[in-house]
Amino acid sequence: MNITVRVWRQAGPDEPGKMVSYDVPDVDEHMSFLEMLDVLNERLTTRGEDPIAFDSDCREGICGTCGVVINGVAHGPQQTTTCQLHMRSFSDGDVLDIEPWRADPFPVLKDLVVDRSAFDRIIASGGFISAPTGSAPDAHAAPVAKADADHAFDAATCIGCGACVAACPTGSAMLFTAAKVTHLGLLPQGQPERKARVVEMVATHDEEGFGGCTNIGECAAVCPKGIPLETISRLNRDLLGALIRPHT
Repeated sequence: MNITVRVWRQAGPDEPGKMVSYDVPDVDEHMSFLEMLDVLNERLTTRGEDPIAFDSDCREGICGTCGVVINGVAHGPQQTTTCQLHMRSFSDGDVLDIEPWRADPFPVLKDLVVDRSAFDRIIASGGFISAPTGSAPDAHAAPVAKADADHAFDAATCIGCGACVAACPTGSAMLFTAAKVTHLGLLPQGQPERKARVVEMVATHDEEGFGGCTNIGECAAVCPKGIPLETISRLNRDLLGALIRPHT
């Protein structure tokens, strides 16, 4: 099939950007979205033009670095990572607008590549435990309620891709922050820092310039790992408890 892509091109962080249109003929429906961009970049390179810069690493839906906005939807029309999106999700003759994540805390470095180090600083502010691990414990050494274990594992699947931020009308990263807070806050090993963790991580979230959460749900709708919106409720509950009784 033949596809037209309109891609955001920006030479650098301080340079103006614009949408540039390219025709991509003979696209195989079994190609992944990134393979289609690879083919386009080969043609651009052959013509002596600058290839489109975009992030990718594992291309297995694990790392989340591949994220872009496709026709206004983070990661595109399927609830998956961009690298796992295939061209059979589109039709012959489609016009695809491809843009980077749009959020002030995610400055564009070049074309579709953004700086997501704000996420790293949120993690550094509280996404850790001080409990010594030592050697591998027996599986039954620290009993965890089944419901808590399930919710912790669900939250731990967050890959930090930033789709929640790109989809949120206010540019909030609360789903990401909540996933990290919930993952550790539900486990016995995460209890020593539980209150300090949620306070510090939310404070860093706000300091980085992410917007406030309005619970509109766009974040959960595009999350490739299906992190539920109720995760934010768990964060709010922990935050309220930490602010009311900070030393207990």
